[in-house]
Amino acid sequence: MREKRETPLRSDAQRNRERILAVALEELTRSGDAPLSAIAKKAGVGQGTFYRHFPSREALVLEVYRNEVRQVADAAARLLETRPPECALREWMDHLARYAMTKVGLADAMRVATTSHGTLISVAHGPLTSAITLLLDANEEAGTIRSGVSADDFLLAIAGLWQIDPHQEWQPRAGRLLDLVMDGLRAGAPQGRAPAAER
Repeated sequence: MREKRETPLRSDAQRNRERILAVALEELTRSGDAPLSAIAKKAGVGQGTFYRHFPSREALVLEVYRNEVRQVADAAARLLETRPPECALREWMDHLARYAMTKVGLADAMRVATTSHGTLISVAHGPLTSAITLLLDANEEAGTIRSGVSADDFLLAIAGLWQIDPHQEWQPRAGRLLDLVMDGLRAGAPQGRAPAAER
């Protein structure tokens, strides 16, 4: 009986948390110093509920960031379920580029709220490294990329994404950069360029 009474509460709490995160992403992307009280009000929760989930601005910003990174990382497995490995990798790279460009406003909130210099890097590194490793392993097994490329190699290769001005026409520049990275990954692949013609 106790379990049946507790389940709806956990469900309600989860819905509240998801609403807060959705509103916080929108508000913090627009303004890095958006008041927490305004976020709570727009999410339709009281101050007590808000602070039970997120006791500080830093806790909220980190969770928004973690949630966004998790969505990008989780997309890797979903893409591999429905696309050939090479197409999944290239499409995931586009997904990462969109995240990097459209969430740039969130960076201001992260700089304001985060006191630990290594915190944000550590939050993103694990999930993204796992996603990249999954995609690279699938492609190496399929023979569509050269062997021996690590997740760190890949991150270094796409580092130019973060040099692109998101306020300009970033899509063509990002596309060219990512195509160059894919060309480099394909160089020396057992199957050469054959799969690329099918894209």
